[in-house]
Amino acid sequence: MAGLLWSTKEQSGHADEEDGHRSSVQEAQHQPPPSGTCRLFVLARNLEINRPNQVFAADITYIPFKRGFVYLFAVLDWANRRMLSWQLSNTLTTDFCMDAVQAAIHRYGAPDIFNTDQGSQFTSLEFTQLLKDKHR
Repeated sequence: MAGLLWSTKEQSGHADEEDGHRSSVQEAQHQPPPSGTCRLFVLARNLEINRPNQVFAADITYIPFKRGFVYLFAVLDWANRRMLSWQLSNTLTTDFCMDAVQAAIHRYGAPDIFNTDQGSQFTSLEFTQLLKDKHR
């Protein structure tokens, strides 16, 4: 997969001198990721997102209740801001995230790029292998 790099360094933001906007900078090292995780970066700076299925994004948020939290995982299409799939869970495990990703890909097809943060659910070997298998 061209354009994907392993990285063990964190991303950091900096102000762009030309327009004052914050941008994300990453220094990639060509070495294996820590055991049990997989960190993949697609280097797509200034990518114009102009069609459905080009880029999916996913994240987890929590919904507070009196006796704890419920976690919401959602998959969105960046081009049209449409929610493609979602799942609720009372635990922060990888399986409910994978269920929602599988549902989105089954219904809409695999995107060119799948964007997440570097949370443990998204860097797990199971999650990254799911995306690799669906991208082939």
